[in-house]
Amino acid sequence: MRSPHVGQGSNSANVRRFNERLLLQTLRRAGEASKADLARLANLTSTAVGSIITALTESGLIEVSGRRLDGGRGQPASLLRLAPRGAFAIGVRLDRTNIETVLVDFAGQMIGRRSHDMLLPQPALAQEIVQQDIRELSGLLDKAERSRLAGIGVAQPYNLGSWLRELGLPAEAFRVWSDIDFAGELSRALGLPVFSENDGNAAAIAEIFYGCGRQRADFLYLFLGPAIGGGIAIGGDCVRGLTGNAGDFAVMPVPPGTLPSAHKPAGKWDILLSRASLIALRRHLQYHGEKVDNRADIEACIARGHPAVDEWLDDCIDALAPALRAALCVLDVPAVVLDADVDAGLIDTLMQRLRAAVAATAPEARGTPALVRGTFGPDAGALGAATLPMFFNFSPRAGILMGAGAQTHAQAQEESHAAL
Repeated sequence: MRSPHVGQGSNSANVRRFNERLLLQTLRRAGEASKADLARLANLTSTAVGSIITALTESGLIEVSGRRLDGGRGQPASLLRLAPRGAFAIGVRLDRTNIETVLVDFAGQMIGRRSHDMLLPQPALAQEIVQQDIRELSGLLDKAERSRLAGIGVAQPYNLGSWLRELGLPAEAFRVWSDIDFAGELSRALGLPVFSENDGNAAAIAEIFYGCGRQRADFLYLFLGPAIGGGIAIGGDCVRGLTGNAGDFAVMPVPPGTLPSAHKPAGKWDILLSRASLIALRRHLQYHGEKVDNRADIEACIARGHPAVDEWLDDCIDALAPALRAALCVLDVPAVVLDADVDAGLIDTLMQRLRAAVAATAPEARGTPALVRGTFGPDAGALGAATLPMFFNFSPRAGILMGAGAQTHAQAQEESHAAL
């Protein structure tokens, strides 16, 4: 793939590279646009836009989608869009109870996926599974398309070996993960650039890049998975914090739960993931005698209206609403995006109850932000991982990936050119 990033080291080259990415972002948000539209939306001159369009078209990243027929005089304006086959990325989501690998195109459409609903195995076996899945998914591309692979993204909780007692998982199965650089080993094995991020941040980046972030620049992101993850979008960028754990709602302190199945904390306080998580829901369903081994079993219980689901929802909201209100007092964003690993009506019910609970806790002279349903549902984690190479290579705000677990721009470029 011919990189659109022409030139290195000079201010003019940096400005040019930024403007190319800005134009790609503008086109992604607009869907399709004319040259004049892009110049206006990106606040660039027509001359600058024209030369960038030529370069991006030659790179295969954008294409003509048609002509605008508005009945006016003169030649109808050509409409441009992102070329779906202009770039590809692979995403790997590692969770304590699941491994997913997906292949996506430049438009964010999923081409293929592999999923293993299982307790996360030892790192060596996990490497074998993921590498085999990547080889199979790469086989869905022809040789020319494989040359357009922007890289591999890995999304996982940063502390896989922690909070196992709260999650009811065997410590011996996970503690070894605390010292493993899974992304680094994957990159060395495959000879491709690999970008690693906290799973909550990765899912938030997917919303910024492909989802509701195309209309909203500032929001809190919450994802209800085996634990509860999150991210913070400010100015169309993801706030990472010192260690990449900004937006880590899972460890916010909450009172212990009141359900008979509730985890019993060692001290006065518990943490949010003990109550607002699918593992907490599974634990409560098992307490009521249900056999719940995977996400499909949880969805089946939700779909048939099992009373234990409603009991867990009450306890979940009692913990989540004040935690969310506290975060809003600090960040003052206009929207909260909520998504989950399962649905069967759960997301809509959770949003309805959470909206009412957050409104009920609003301080005097403070309103309640919009509560928005996430774009990707169970695909958010894996698609978030696949978005990392896209975001790093093609976003004007890729500086968030300069922190822990991610590569610098220069390293990524060197590896991309070596691999391609």
